[in-house]
Amino acid sequence: MGRRRKGRIINGIVLLNKAVGGSSNQVLQHVRRLYNAQKAGHTGALDPLASGMLPICLGEATKFSQFLLDADKAYEVTARLGIRTTTSDADGDVVSERDVSVDEAQIRSACASFIGESMQVPSMFSALKYKGKPLYSYAREGITVPRDARKITVYNLEINAIALPDIHMTVHCSKGTYIRTIVDDLGEQLGCGAYVTKLHRTKVAEYPTDKMYAMESLEAIAQQHGETGLDAILLPMDTAVMTLPAYHVGASEKVRFQHGQAARVNDIKHKAGQLARLYCDQEAETLFLGVGEVTPAGEIQPKRVVVYE
Repeated sequence: MGRRRKGRIINGIVLLNKAVGGSSNQVLQHVRRLYNAQKAGHTGALDPLASGMLPICLGEATKFSQFLLDADKAYEVTARLGIRTTTSDADGDVVSERDVSVDEAQIRSACASFIGESMQVPSMFSALKYKGKPLYSYAREGITVPRDARKITVYNLEINAIALPDIHMTVHCSKGTYIRTIVDDLGEQLGCGAYVTKLHRTKVAEYPTDKMYAMESLEAIAQQHGETGLDAILLPMDTAVMTLPAYHVGASEKVRFQHGQAARVNDIKHKAGQLARLYCDQEAETLFLGVGEVTPAGEIQPKRVVVYE
């Protein structure tokens, strides 16, 4: 018989406004302890030097964290020209120092070249894994391993201010985009080098920034109102999948879906292969059942099922 997990069964998503310092896993574990939750997971790591929005999924919401990992992101970033570092941020060792002899027109032209689709080679200091080990582990040992270039999309790169040697920008991009790599590439394109001095994530999917809580705020809520107060600020777990179409079923199809069988849905408007949210309308509430895939027969086959205990 398996060992029972410690903690409460609590489902939902809290938007943490991560501070600079500390890894994403460290702050995740702290939030999990505050909530006394059995399960918790984050939705895309932020470097210790990075701050901003870090959605943390609790309980059954962890089943939908991948959808937020795959979501678009937006960042405020400050690039400092003239210096290149090993990590492309302030944590790294200086590789080179060069004079900054570029004008605003050159900077704007170089920044504009990153907008659109491109192939990006991940940094050796990323958390991507090679043979089961994070790339940054190899980098710290001075080992460089092969990395495949990945397709990314920069939807918009807006220059907010130029105060040389600093450039302040806002970047809206697809999943898997490494801002440090963009800044390093920008520095090489301008011929002077560059590294990230500030990185703040402002957006994940469509989550509102005014729903973010700093760790100090969560601690204050826990101290003043306990678990009840913390639970009150959780976002529903289906907010992670709101871009998917929604369908509703009755009680009998709810049971089928919860037991891993395809649920029969009236008047499906989407093609086979489309993922969709599924709900059951009950007397007192509308219950989120999970995410399924539309079948050729017009049913919804379970992919991620919420277990209510």
